[in-house]
Amino acid sequence: MSLPVYLVDDDDAVREAIGLLLRTVGLQVRSFASPDALLTSIDALPPGCLILDIRMPVMSGLKLQQALHDRGVTWPTVIISGHGDIEACRRAFRNGAIDFLSKPVDEEDLFDAIRRGHDALERDSRHAAEAAEAKELLSRLTPREAEVLEMIAKGLTTRQIAEALGLSARTVDSHRAAIAAKFGTTSTAEQTRFWLDAGGSR
Repeated sequence: MSLPVYLVDDDDAVREAIGLLLRTVGLQVRSFASPDALLTSIDALPPGCLILDIRMPVMSGLKLQQALHDRGVTWPTVIISGHGDIEACRRAFRNGAIDFLSKPVDEEDLFDAIRRGHDALERDSRHAAEAAEAKELLSRLTPREAEVLEMIAKGLTTRQIAEALGLSARTVDSHRAAIAAKFGTTSTAEQTRFWLDAGGSR
């Protein structure tokens, strides 16, 4: 678990205790005494798991969670509270929290939540890399090749593609060969995956 953890709590003792706990298991922890302090720094921070106290002056953890979402920051979030209630828990999960823990926080529950958060971040990172690769591959195609690829991804045969585009089957086969050469694969399944990863839909 090498990705960072960002802890936001207005209680100095809680920040110190949780920060020390997480560092003992090798986690990178950066603590913030207020939501504003995190929001001021957020654009320069690499993705990580957020731990937010629910009860803070000026802005609650739930409002901070919403403010982050409004800025496009959807990192995995753990809400901690000494005054948890069902409605607050529901709101946290609706906003994408991965866990809602009561103080004093159980160590294993916290470690497990952070582990799940980091796993989610790594999945997102892989998906983003795959999407970037797919978009780069698709950028190599001519408009007609991209049109043919979309029809391939939708399961159309060469004959059906030819009829739909008013082309000969031989011309469609030429486009398919060009797509295979640019993608480095003749597999229809692989070509379809690239199309989907780039944002296509079935």
